[in-house]
Amino acid sequence: MSLVLDPAAQDLLFREARTANSFTDEPVTDEQVRAIYDLVKYGPTAFNQTPLRITLVRSPEARERLVGHLAEGNRAKTAAAPLVAILSADNEFHEELPALFPAFPQAKDAFFAERPVRERSAALNAALQAAYFVVGVRAAGLAAGPMTGFDAEGVRKEFLDDDHAPLMIVNIGRPAADASYPRGPRLAYDDVVTTV
Repeated sequence: MSLVLDPAAQDLLFREARTANSFTDEPVTDEQVRAIYDLVKYGPTAFNQTPLRITLVRSPEARERLVGHLAEGNRAKTAAAPLVAILSADNEFHEELPALFPAFPQAKDAFFAERPVRERSAALNAALQAAYFVVGVRAAGLAAGPMTGFDAEGVRKEFLDDDHAPLMIVNIGRPAADASYPRGPRLAYDDVVTTV
């Protein structure tokens, strides 16, 4: 095996990890979420732009408002999850670039002055960060249930502002015994990788 990461960690993060659809009632603490963020913030993005924003939905009132914007099949599991995160892309991420990318502070205006360019870049790079976030949840010994079945415009109006575009909703917690479907098949290396 040519991987350096310990096989147990490989299993925790990838091989044995599953998308969770149900959870125990054990709470997810702010300290756990902070530890997850403090790990995954080091994942790479273009120009170190880090456009991902995380809105934690904890209160029963906020949870009820969120559930109303979800696809029918996602409502019950989100209502029962210990913690729910709305992951969004900040389309004004460029304002932070002088501090986040000091090697070329002019990147803010040189590359990201136009809103459509920022929106495309924010969506791609926040999606990268969302994937890091899911892996970080797994690294904390928790399970994630990422979902895209929701009314994005409704969630944006309810919880965000015009500068933030919701990407996914992630249910977080300790998985229940019956939390996941069986592992689905994966494409083989030769079906994915081409050498030219």
